Amino acid sequence: MTLKKVLKALKPLKGSIIIPADKSISHRAVMLAALAKGKSVIKNFSQGADCKSTLEVFKMLGTDIKFQSTDTLEINGGILIPSFNPYRCGNSGTTMRLTSGILAGQKFDSVLTGDESLSKRPMGRIIKPLTLMGALIDSVDGHAPLTIRGKSLTGIDYISPIASAQVKSCVLLAGLNASGVTTFEEPALSRDHTERMLKYMGAEINIESNRVSVKKSELAPKTIEVVGDISSAAFFITAGLIVKGSDFVIKNVGINPTRVGILDVVKRMGGDVEVLNHRIISGEDCADIRVKYTEELQGCSIGGEDIPGLIDELPVIAVLASQAQGETFVSDASDLRNKESDRIFCLVKELRKIGVDIEETPDGFIVRGKTLLKGGEELESYHDHRLAMSFYIAGLVCREEILINGFEWTKISFPEFEKLFSVLSD
Repeated sequence: MTLKKVLKALKPLKGSIIIPADKSISHRAVMLAALAKGKSVIKNFSQGADCKSTLEVFKMLGTDIKFQSTDTLEINGGILIPSFNPYRCGNSGTTMRLTSGILAGQKFDSVLTGDESLSKRPMGRIIKPLTLMGALIDSVDGHAPLTIRGKSLTGIDYISPIASAQVKSCVLLAGLNASGVTTFEEPALSRDHTERMLKYMGAEINIESNRVSVKKSELAPKTIEVVGDISSAAFFITAGLIVKGSDFVIKNVGINPTRVGILDVVKRMGGDVEVLNHRIISGEDCADIRVKYTEELQGCSIGGEDIPGLIDELPVIAVLASQAQGETFVSDASDLRNKESDRIFCLVKELRKIGVDIEETPDGFIVRGKTLLKGGEELESYHDHRLAMSFYIAGLVCREEILINGFEWTKISFPEFEKLFSVLSD
């Protein structure tokens, strides 16, 4: 592993950047285009390693995928064929969980594998509903590798114990190839990119808040332009709010209502953010976001229905909370312990090193601010890209430099991360 040195920002962040493509939408665009009969075009496809894992899996499944340019794909779909080799999902939980839904109803058997980190993540949450639909899936105590024996599926009415876009998407994708109606209900509305894209591509789908139903459907090929990733934008939003004097614009950010939890929290904390030029692109809300340094941030409570819309942003929100007056309480976020790392334990352990007053709780954490961060420490990324990037943001307001061990893991989701910061720093 390599050590990344991060120095305190000595001047404000200024200018404008275009945020990279949304990874969640990029994954789904490849999968649904592979199922649609005919030619689809995907523009602004994510360059992250996770999305490339999805590309490689569907190439192995016989999908004709051609690059028209670095970020534009032409996909001729409609037929999936078996491979004698396992489908390697790398570090991508989205690839494994969603592809499982597609493969469960095929007429062939499949094996899905992942790297060491992915192999520790829970897959029982998708195995249960797929099994109820008639799927046959073998696992290692609810973990990868998954052996899926293709069978005819029957639709179910499934009430999920957790709000999870990956579980919901897995079940809905299985429902595309199941007899009858497949219905998924969750306790709170998780991100709805799958539902939006299914509707955009002509699936028989009915959406009622946190309950969605789909029938066996043929998808129409489409041109899909992928909007920018608000989870990636969250790091820049936080940096702009806490680096003194900053004022910049982030362009082309997806502001899907199920993903704007970071903006809701920032407004609750008194942060100066402005949404500009709202438009719809390929069924998704998109806008530009102006961010200004805010000296008087205030702590707040985050929990309940907040969590599904900002689960990935909570590590960087902890950094933001360290620069806010008073206490910030995060609860109902126990699923953070099932990510690439136990993000609650690891986040608390590492932020304490640099002076953040943060306390671990069973389902979240408490941050007490405002704190002058001392830095001068080496922080461990735990092979977790979101922790690594959150620590980078903290380093911008530390008194002394910090070192981040394993910073190369940021390339999994955001290879352009440092380059975009250099644009705002010039």
